[in-house]
Amino acid sequence: MSKFSVLVKQLYKQKIRTLTFRLMTLLYLGLICAFIFWPEIKGLLFSDDAEIVSVVNETDFDVAPFLQGNDQFDWQVVDADSAKKNVEEGEYYANVTLTDDQGKLSANITSLDPLPLNDQQSISGLISQMGQMYAMAQMDLTAEQQAVLLSAEPIISMHTLNEQASDGKSTEEKQAGIFVSYAIGFVIYIFVATYLSMITTEVASEKGSRALEMLLVSVKPETHFRSKLIGVFLVAITQFAIIFGALFLLLRFTYGGEKWTLVTDLLESMSIGYFLYVIGFLFGTILMYLILGALFGSLVSKVEEAGQVMMPALMMTLIGFYVMISGMGNPDTLLIKVFSYIPFTSGMVMPMRIGATDITSIEPIISFVLLVGTTLLLYVISLTFYKRSVLTYSSGGLIQKIKTVFKVTT
Repeated sequence: MSKFSVLVKQLYKQKIRTLTFRLMTLLYLGLICAFIFWPEIKGLLFSDDAEIVSVVNETDFDVAPFLQGNDQFDWQVVDADSAKKNVEEGEYYANVTLTDDQGKLSANITSLDPLPLNDQQSISGLISQMGQMYAMAQMDLTAEQQAVLLSAEPIISMHTLNEQASDGKSTEEKQAGIFVSYAIGFVIYIFVATYLSMITTEVASEKGSRALEMLLVSVKPETHFRSKLIGVFLVAITQFAIIFGALFLLLRFTYGGEKWTLVTDLLESMSIGYFLYVIGFLFGTILMYLILGALFGSLVSKVEEAGQVMMPALMMTLIGFYVMISGMGNPDTLLIKVFSYIPFTSGMVMPMRIGATDITSIEPIISFVLLVGTTLLLYVISLTFYKRSVLTYSSGGLIQKIKTVFKVTT
């Protein structure tokens, strides 16, 4: 077995067995379980008893069908005097008084304390539905005519005069692309932040303890550099497989597969090429930041300085993440287009453009080639620099450390 294989195997086993790796993996799995089983968890944490909301109906409009169809609150139709008294005494959560205002439904919501936002939105949404039906009732429309108006949806078709751009995505496809791209961007951000820190502190701790000096007596610096990259990269892939394997099993075999059906319906609107790009950008971005992390770790003299040298890379990932979030409202902005070509942020931004905008096939190819090219260039530069810096000890900031390396080795 080669020295490279020994180093990779040793690093992989060491990181897999650490308490930090296990706790982080369990934390991610716990968050996934909490998301999937939230209805049950919510029932355990919060009382199942619905709050009582009284309704004072001073119109001749029948509101019973609307109240029966909403089970978030316990609705009770009462008189005005009883409602006010019970709200003041805390017996009722809130009261809704319905009146007619020049042919429109008017609602006055009264509560002892200000209502939370979710409850405000829920009650206001229900009243809006009542208001639409009330307006129709004032127009003496039949039940069939009201049903036609409520279910009437325009038939929309999109046409482009440019024949080269005639395969534009539908609104549903773009919305699905935004949702999937946000999930991918979040995964990239979490994994980059985690494993950039891991490889940087790993190299820094070996250098700070002077163990690296003894190791490099029998192992070439380039072999050590590659072993760190591959070892940590395999750890990242392992955690990725565990998390998404568990997610697949939970979606597939809980709730009779209902959630898995929702996921497959969402993914069916995405092309195979999109997922190939997503995988490429995901692992390409992680590998690129691992190369930077190994280089940063070789610059510091002790592990306590690792956070200082990692800051520029972490800031780039943070910028990319917030740019991606800004694109959820409008993924066609110039900001999104620019950052989709910057290798340090393209992994989080370009998948959104691919899934949620009508771009040509050459644009993601250019972005991916730039990512691969930058990764290879950083690998060559980092490997050359690693040979110089790994046994060089200096103090000061990042720029000062780089100057020291060149001063000592040239």
